[in-house]
Amino acid sequence: MSKVLCFGELLLRLPPANGGEWLRTNQVPVFVGGAELNVATALATWQIPVKYCTALPDNIITRDIISFLQTKNIDTSPIILSGERIGLYYLKEGADMKSEENVFDRKYSSFSTLNTGVVNWDEILKDVEWFHFSAIAPAVSEKAAALCLEAVKAASQRNITISVDLNYRSLLWKYGKQPWEIMPSLVKYCDVIMGNIWSAQTLLGVSVDDKLLQPRSKEVFLQHATFTAQQLFDRFPKCKWVANTFRFDAEAGNISYYASLNTKTEQAISPVFATDKIVDKVGSGDCFMAGLIYGLKSQHALQDVIGFAAAAAFAKLHEKGDSTQNTVEYIQQVRAKFETTKQQSFIS
Repeated sequence: MSKVLCFGELLLRLPPANGGEWLRTNQVPVFVGGAELNVATALATWQIPVKYCTALPDNIITRDIISFLQTKNIDTSPIILSGERIGLYYLKEGADMKSEENVFDRKYSSFSTLNTGVVNWDEILKDVEWFHFSAIAPAVSEKAAALCLEAVKAASQRNITISVDLNYRSLLWKYGKQPWEIMPSLVKYCDVIMGNIWSAQTLLGVSVDDKLLQPRSKEVFLQHATFTAQQLFDRFPKCKWVANTFRFDAEAGNISYYASLNTKTEQAISPVFATDKIVDKVGSGDCFMAGLIYGLKSQHALQDVIGFAAAAAFAKLHEKGDSTQNTVEYIQQVRAKFETTKQQSFIS
């Protein structure tokens, strides 16, 4: 057992140029993505054996996509051919995934309509030691939520490490269930929880103490990260690591980014990364998640895990497209540039 399995919905992103220019030029780029696929692509780039499981319709477009993923060194054998359509979303150039201008067109997609009892988990998980999914997957539909539960149960029964990214999309969760009604039953199987203090509140009902966030500073946010992590450890005993990211965007375009990684006894903190110019916000969080898996799976020191993951996420902000092509060596160079002083993990 040596591979990482990433499980979720593949999406095609169409970024129409601003001002309606895409209509005048008759051109719209297409990016292949989806949170879990972005993680898989990063891991494959970093020479981690990875498989990807989703559902796609049996047609020529799917065959083109599968061939493309195979060129990225991703094992596509778990992909299930069923249903009638591939999920799409439209996002203006330069916009954030949480932007109100983001338009999802994924209703009745192959992934959202896949039933439980169809996936052969014995076959798919036979060479897997790490299973990853995100909170986007169960947000798509009630059937997808049931399928996620089936998946994490199957992985847990086989003693496979399980990770979840608590990414929240307000444009999803439209099938009559609130996130906190679904996510806890999935997260209880997870060894690694990644997100931020606000997504943990929205998706899991973990409290955010406004008194602890005064004054608003890096030190205060990191203290609250430990406060949030402790709540998660108490509520989900299987969890061993909790990662929190902090990205602050200023009106002038300046961005600062840092992250923390908590165990039950210590917290490691990344350098603060800062820039006044970015290329694409999409996929940065997925790149962080991939970096987290890369470091933990490779049994790196806690400080190295969080330093690499944060550097990977920051470097992704300067790439166009949904997934990273940055190498491990380049990401380490980015980390070294901002790591002016060595920050030691400390007992919480």
